[in-house]
Amino acid sequence: MPRWLRRTSGPLLLLVLWQLLSATGVLKPDVLAAPGTIAGVAGDLIADGSLTSAMGVSLQRVALGLVLGTVVGTVLALVSGLFRVGEDLVDASVQMLRTVPFVGLIPLFIIWFGIGEAPKVAIITMGVTFPLYLNVYAGIRGVDSQLIEAGQSLGLSRWGLVRHVVLPGALPGAMTGLRFSLGVAWLALVFAEQVNADSGIGFLMVQARDFLRTDVIVVCLIVYAFLGLLADFVVRTLERLLLQWRPTFTGQ
Repeated sequence: MPRWLRRTSGPLLLLVLWQLLSATGVLKPDVLAAPGTIAGVAGDLIADGSLTSAMGVSLQRVALGLVLGTVVGTVLALVSGLFRVGEDLVDASVQMLRTVPFVGLIPLFIIWFGIGEAPKVAIITMGVTFPLYLNVYAGIRGVDSQLIEAGQSLGLSRWGLVRHVVLPGALPGAMTGLRFSLGVAWLALVFAEQVNADSGIGFLMVQARDFLRTDVIVVCLIVYAFLGLLADFVVRTLERLLLQWRPTFTGQ
């Protein structure tokens, strides 16, 4: 059996079970609409342009928050991982802030930034920063010290060691952190778009909740899942391209 067929068999079986439960009346329409109904609602939302417009707005928020969080998390990890003084100054503060749930900062962000786009992007940025920081920092400190000694014996300067030994060694951890940060970014977006949003997928969900439209809510959840899966696929492809030099176990 082709691997792509095996990977899709699980979701397809779940979809068939869902349809059977809906057709037999076990799942009531007011609890969870049938897959056929949800497909029709998704088609209507695409036809009138509301879903595509909401997806565009949500993607912009995630992209901006992801870029800002990646820059902040990577810079902090480099400062803390490469320099002992940087670790003393940065790591304790980051670890302390990491334990604060970023969702709990929503009221504070609203007071600071108002109710526009700034608090939404700030929530996503906070969610992205800490997973990336932890993985990049762990990747840097996880580089084999014997490789450092070998680079020094070959006459590499401090920058040469960082460029040719430390950063390539930390790249696998950085890619893992990026994948994890992408998942947190979509989670943060769900919370961010509940804050006085007038556009985006979360706004559609809030409207659907007010009118008890479970079908629209499920469509929005499916869109969230699809966008997250697509983003993870992009990062995994990038990971395979950048880490071709590292042979790994791929299962049997």
